[in-house]
Amino acid sequence: MNWTLEVVIVPVSDLDRAKAFYADQLGFTVDHDTVIGDGQRLIQLTPPGSGCSIVIGEGVVPDMPPGSLKGLQLVVPDIERARAHLVDSGVKVSEIQVVGVNPRPTPHPLDNVGFVFFTDPDGNSWGVQQISSRA
Repeated sequence: MNWTLEVVIVPVSDLDRAKAFYADQLGFTVDHDTVIGDGQRLIQLTPPGSGCSIVIGEGVVPDMPPGSLKGLQLVVPDIERARAHLVDSGVKVSEIQVVGVNPRPTPHPLDNVGFVFFTDPDGNSWGVQQISSRA
């Protein structure tokens, strides 16, 4: 039996600002932006190539302090290209960092151990890891 993670709720304070950050700056696809009723709105966004989406919303998602989600992680085949995309999109992102040591030889020295880090406008934190074998 497969158990797939499909949605992660990301707590934000301003839906339109967060939607612009995730869609326009990061390039996530807006799957839907639905107003359910007064004070009830749900926006689902999916990173390119991902089977898991994020949801931001008000009135229909669990009440969590904006910016309280830490350690979300994306995986890319090329961390240098991903970092350049983030910088070009105006995202404040860390330099590439090597975290740990590869347990075996890899096609690229940053595979599995190359990371960059950034936060969304509310302070939810993200890591981006290079794993080229999944490309």
